[in-house]
Amino acid sequence: MSFTFFTDRLGGFSQGDFSSLNLALHVDDDPALVLQNRKIISDKYGPTMYMNQVHGNAVEVISNTGQVSPTCDALVTTTPGITLAVLTADCIPLLLTSEKVVAAVHVGRRGLVNGVAIKTVQTMRELGAGTITGKLGASICGTCYEVDQNTFDEVTDAFPSARSKTAQGTPALDLARALASVLNDLSIECEIDSRCTNEDSLLFSYRKSQRTGRQAGLIRL
Repeated sequence: MSFTFFTDRLGGFSQGDFSSLNLALHVDDDPALVLQNRKIISDKYGPTMYMNQVHGNAVEVISNTGQVSPTCDALVTTTPGITLAVLTADCIPLLLTSEKVVAAVHVGRRGLVNGVAIKTVQTMRELGAGTITGKLGASICGTCYEVDQNTFDEVTDAFPSARSKTAQGTPALDLARALASVLNDLSIECEIDSRCTNEDSLLFSYRKSQRTGRQAGLIRL
């Protein structure tokens, strides 16, 4: 039986803008404090593999936690006991579960467009996944994710369900709704955490405060 969990800002050692359970080493937080925060996670959830996320669509299959953190935007494993982590601060932390294979995927606007979720599902099925279900953690909502008209047109031409608007009526994107539609087309049912990172003070948000930490989506077999 697989395990999934989403962290928030609470319960760590980081200070100030990164208060307090920041799990990212690339955001100018004190690395020693981040490692203490990561120890909280590994003590509770077991050996944990992070990735260097670059808004691409590379998928890495993880067989042990002695590996160096790969540069990619999706981690997949068939090995019980390895916890996979995806870090976010507005993008969608997507956790995919099946009986034999699990995955943690970083899906932002560019990840939606470049098909990182589709590629991850293909990898999982190649590794023997049967029925796959998904959980979308908290991300920026369709009312808060304002974009320029060109970006809106580019994304919504390919993903009509991403169409949204702000409270002021300007163009915006609902990435979670669009990703859920992509997953449904792949016969994957999913749950969506409706909390908005931009609106919820318990969550890190890059749109709200560019100097900020990252929360995690965690999954393991």
